[in-house]
Amino acid sequence: MQKLYLLLLLTFGVASCQDFGNMRIIASLPASLHEISGIEKIPDNDLVWAISDSKNEPTVYGYNTKSRDIERVIKLTNAANKDWEDLAGDAEGNLYVGDFGNNRNARKDLRIYSLSSDTEVTHVIVTRFTLPDQTEFPPKKKERNFDIEAFIYKDGYFYLFSRNRSTDFDGTVKLYKLPAQEGSFTATLVSAFKTCGDRSDCQVTGAALDFETQQIALLSHNKVWLLSEYTGDDFFSGRIEKVKLGHSSQKESICFKDSQTLYIADEQNGIEGGNLYVLSLNK
Repeated sequence: MQKLYLLLLLTFGVASCQDFGNMRIIASLPASLHEISGIEKIPDNDLVWAISDSKNEPTVYGYNTKSRDIERVIKLTNAANKDWEDLAGDAEGNLYVGDFGNNRNARKDLRIYSLSSDTEVTHVIVTRFTLPDQTEFPPKKKERNFDIEAFIYKDGYFYLFSRNRSTDFDGTVKLYKLPAQEGSFTATLVSAFKTCGDRSDCQVTGAALDFETQQIALLSHNKVWLLSEYTGDDFFSGRIEKVKLGHSSQKESICFKDSQTLYIADEQNGIEGGNLYVLSLNK
């Protein structure tokens, strides 16, 4: 018992004095979310919805930031968690699970699950898709820019952002589009953008849409890119602002709390990470 008390005291001490850069920690997430890979907040609901990474249960969790506990659980009956990498939503209360993690760029079974947040057990709608510019599985290592770990839902479409894993890394992120419908589709390549040249800091690991302003946020381990004033669905055609977080960890989850605030979460790594943070966008 004394050893447990000392361990808890040490853990609390580390968390309480750690520098989280421009973010503020608001909660240490429960064990079921230690591999958190996507979050979303939908209007008129105080919960932060969350999913976990590959080989965890095919379950979506509703996390209450006030009680700091899981308040809701949605179990998917016709879906497996092969590699769940991001969670999106819409203003009507629907959630979308991206089962498209593809570290080796070898998967051919990319899919997105659509469900209502107003349920406990659900049979999901499945959108299957392929990428139009991928012909080898896997491609040569210098061409591996087909991993998807970030997406949003907007105006009846899913928009996917690639995580560049090529050995010739130059920060290029590709933007794809496909219908948010049941069935099988070939995505459309919309455009591309170069984030920055450092592989460890410039891979896109999460995305979020502000339903009110239509601003888009892209996440890496230590940065956020804010996309606004774009034309049509070429989100890279407008203003792009880079926000440095001042803190590096395995961050793969981001959503808008409101138009001036982001929620960000990172995976647990030992006694570090496994937290939910807020980032103010006020200048």
